[in-house]
Amino acid sequence: MNGVRRPVLTAVLLALAGCAAPAPPVSLSSPPPSVPSATRPSVPSSAPSSAPPSSTSTAPPAVAPVVVPVVVLDPGHNGGNAGAPEVINRPVPAGRGRTKPCNTTSTATDAGFPEHVFTWSVALLVRDALTARGVRVVLTRPDDDGVGPCVNERAAVGNRARAAAVVSIHADGSIDPGARGFHVAYSAPPLNPAQGAPTLRLAEAMRDALRASFPVSTYIGRDGLSPRNDLGGLNLSQRPAVLVECGNMRNPDEAAAFASESGRRAYATAIAAGILAYLG
Repeated sequence: MNGVRRPVLTAVLLALAGCAAPAPPVSLSSPPPSVPSATRPSVPSSAPSSAPPSSTSTAPPAVAPVVVPVVVLDPGHNGGNAGAPEVINRPVPAGRGRTKPCNTTSTATDAGFPEHVFTWSVALLVRDALTARGVRVVLTRPDDDGVGPCVNERAAVGNRARAAAVVSIHADGSIDPGARGFHVAYSAPPLNPAQGAPTLRLAEAMRDALRASFPVSTYIGRDGLSPRNDLGGLNLSQRPAVLVECGNMRNPDEAAAFASESGRRAYATAIAAGILAYLG
């Protein structure tokens, strides 16, 4: 039994004394010993890199916000005006230190087709044409059965909307049946910067678009343009604004166009074209 224990005891004593046999040397040219797969640490393939981002990477280009132009259409008069004289006869501010009646009842053809029906119908057609081209349209009245609004409120609608253009749609009622043709009225002399060069450009664009299909006025203005200082809706506007008198409702030929669907569509097409030309 003592003979069996002596070699073991000797080995233990040698180990404690630091005299164990040295480990074989590792050659620098030899590959490192392999780690068993059971104990080799795994590195996830999707681990994020700690390297700084490449200096050549670029941020995506900024997208500029789309600016949608706003156009205010002002169909003249209203279907309920005639039944509310106490409202439409009330004086309201009209600019240049003046007052005017809130609104009027509108004129009509000799056959009785009313101006307010014409202006409302044309305004809706212009609205649809502009909306189809990406323009946001605001109307100064929601239907053709109400009263007003007054001329000062119509101007305020365009001012609040910060409209790129304000176009009031009318038809004249000259008692001279020989008077015919359209004209475009604008505030003059201008009362603010918007009534200056921007309004004149709008008036000229509207004139040019209309005279491609319709004759210019033979009795008001010059070359289709009519500077005015007495129209409250134009005087009070702080945006480029014009008033289009599409023609004379007492003229038989123009009266027929006003009363027909095809005629109203032709006026609407021209007015929309003038607005789009101005907007560019």
